[in-house]
Amino acid sequence: MKIKKILISQPAPADLEKSPYRNLINKHNVDITFYKFFEVVGIPVSEFRKTRIHISEYSAIIFNSKNSIDHFFRMLKELRETVSEDMKYFCSTEAIALYLQNYIQYRKRKVFFGNQYFSDLLEVMGKHRDEKFLFPCSDEKQTEYTKALDKAKFKYTKAPMYTSAPKDLTKFNLEDFDAIALFSPIGVRSLVKSFPDVKDRNILIAAFGTSTHAALKEQGIKLTIAAPTQSAPSMAMAIENYIMGKEQDSVIASKGELVKHSVKNTIGSATKKAKPVIANKEIYKQRMEEKKAQAAARRAARAAEKAKAEKAKAEATKVEKIKVDKPKVEKPKVEKTKTEKAKATKVKVEKTKVTKTKTEKATTGKSTATKTKVVKKSAKK
Repeated sequence: MKIKKILISQPAPADLEKSPYRNLINKHNVDITFYKFFEVVGIPVSEFRKTRIHISEYSAIIFNSKNSIDHFFRMLKELRETVSEDMKYFCSTEAIALYLQNYIQYRKRKVFFGNQYFSDLLEVMGKHRDEKFLFPCSDEKQTEYTKALDKAKFKYTKAPMYTSAPKDLTKFNLEDFDAIALFSPIGVRSLVKSFPDVKDRNILIAAFGTSTHAALKEQGIKLTIAAPTQSAPSMAMAIENYIMGKEQDSVIASKGELVKHSVKNTIGSATKKAKPVIANKEIYKQRMEEKKAQAAARRAARAAEKAKAEKAKAEATKVEKIKVDKPKVEKPKVEKTKTEKAKATKVKVEKTKVTKTKTEKATTGKSTATKTKVVKKSAKK
């Protein structure tokens, strides 16, 4: 069956030129229509209150998608609640962790993330088992993520904050398309709701992910192109392989579904060292070396400063000790000769005479002045 027109159940890429679908369009002259088969709708705050979940009572939040982040902070605003600055955020990937910057100051908060898969995040969470976890998610009863958390025996509370609502697809005429590409179970339900007889129509179905494959099987719809595989890790490559007539190899689990590959290792991993939350190992090693070098430099500086202070203190103590222990040197008494003694006596006698003469003159002058004053007073009388 030739494929010329495809309906992709996803929104159009932001940059189609850099999209893998551009190769299908240019190389195989395929006409592609993008349309998301469902929409994410927030659960009303009145309905959320019925769960009796108080966000402020939790010490850690688990995010597995951007939708969970958007609706968590929407719910916070509508509930008029605030979270502590000590709140810990655990994100399944680095991209989701960086998306948090739209709502919080990233550098001032405790943010952790896995390397690639959800199971990587579980290993990081294993070091924080004492935290009280809240998991904002859709209203689905059970997902791969909740199964993994249950299997790893984490204590968490599921908080439904949004739901996926199927869109009306009846505006499309299925006969206009040669193939439909589906990416989630909700996409399958949306297709079946709008076209209940889709399994009887002559249309090729492509599906990505084992959960989507299982939803198609449950509805009795034949799956023709399955992805991802070893030779076709993306939907675009799987469709191209089919157009080129290549045999399809075995299906592998998608990134979103690889949550079980090391869940066993996370059980009781509180005593184990968690994997680094930096995805690039080379960058992580480089940062660790830089931190070690900086720490060594700080230790050396502190040791040098301490040694300098101790040396200065020791020198000051030594100087004080020398001052205390130093004996007082008395000047030797020099005996004067008889000539020197005679001269000193003569000088002393002369000084005494001079002083006596001055005193006598002063006394004589005073008495003369007094007599003169008395004579003047007598004359007046």
